[in-house]
Amino acid sequence: MQDSDFLRHNLGAGNWPVFRLGLSASYRPGERTVRCALDHGMNYLFAYAIDTNMTGVVRGMNADQREKVILATGSYNWIIGHTSLRKSLENALRRYKTDYIDVFHFLGVLKPKEFPPRIQEELAALRADGKVRATAISCHHRKFAGELAARGTVDALMVRYNAAHPGAETEVFPHIAAHKTGVISYTATRWRRLLARPQGWPANEPVATAGQCYRFVLSNPNVDVALTAPSNERQLLENLREVERGPLPEDEMAYLRRFGAYVHDHAGWFMGQ
Repeated sequence: MQDSDFLRHNLGAGNWPVFRLGLSASYRPGERTVRCALDHGMNYLFAYAIDTNMTGVVRGMNADQREKVILATGSYNWIIGHTSLRKSLENALRRYKTDYIDVFHFLGVLKPKEFPPRIQEELAALRADGKVRATAISCHHRKFAGELAARGTVDALMVRYNAAHPGAETEVFPHIAAHKTGVISYTATRWRRLLARPQGWPANEPVATAGQCYRFVLSNPNVDVALTAPSNERQLLENLREVERGPLPEDEMAYLRRFGAYVHDHAGWFMGQ
């Protein structure tokens, strides 16, 4: 049975109604899959230049359709120095044929020095100009992300959170209430490593399913949106059916934590701890 409270949140201080499973088209699932997601109520779209499937759908939206979605995009920090955040924003506005971006990210921050005051001020200025409704960063440095939330530096954070990497529970989530910082989670399956049997895992023990991974993430009420990046419409619908089951029961949650810890220690290193 569908759990409406589980599937819907208000995102950040803007209180935007959001379906908690957000869509990335990075695996190019086709425009039909993007439209299917919209038809099922998914309204958080994380898009960037290579997501041509999503680009085509957004460009074709009329004003009423556009207003119903939360369009998130941004600029990677390695691009800055070659172009400004403002230039990246203007490029995005042209790419998606829209007058505004709902959530504009500074993407790929690995260390605090990669998000200096100059960039923070430039990001805030975009919001003040009205073409950006909310600012955000994607950040692999959880302690720094928590500090940004405590200061209210950005409106939202995109952070890694999954059963193998639960550190946001102590380093990020306790700091978001002060300014109602939104939280967007990515890589619920740890780049699919949580779906494969790691070496040494007992043969009589199951491995995680994609549905369990998404439900693990969304069972934490601090997460507003968990991104999914299906390869096709079938995968999208499977993920939707799974999250409609609601929060994980306690026994499955305990199993996911145990399995995730094992995967973290035995299935390779990905972007820090």
